[in-house]
Amino acid sequence: MGETRTDQAAAKYYRLSEVEERNTFKSTWIIINHNIYDVTKFLDEHPGGEEVLREQAGGDATESFEDVGHSSDAREMAKSFLIGELHPDDRPKIAKPPESLVTTVHETTSWWSNWLIPGLAAAIVTLMYRMYTGEG
Repeated sequence: MGETRTDQAAAKYYRLSEVEERNTFKSTWIIINHNIYDVTKFLDEHPGGEEVLREQAGGDATESFEDVGHSSDAREMAKSFLIGELHPDDRPKIAKPPESLVTTVHETTSWWSNWLIPGLAAAIVTLMYRMYTGEG
């Protein structure tokens, strides 16, 4: 099972493989910001429905949790389900590449696919319209 850290916080470490195995009706664990939560007993009470938690079971739910914008009360309640932390060696396995958001911003497409093709399409449509209305 997991290793125990012996510093002042005495947090329990779990490996990613252990968390991944907790994706059942009997045991549902999720990872949020490298903290591991056993939400099994919370499934029926979750305001968003148990399906939301089950979709994230056994994996990293950080992005989904943050995207929803949980209240401070929800964040406080989550602490009661905290059972440990993801082992430091496994944290890079779930980390998103830091470039992921930047990549979409810096993604370069040629100017012609953004301007020339739509411009040509507009010119052709305009020409066809004038030909159609001129012959009528």
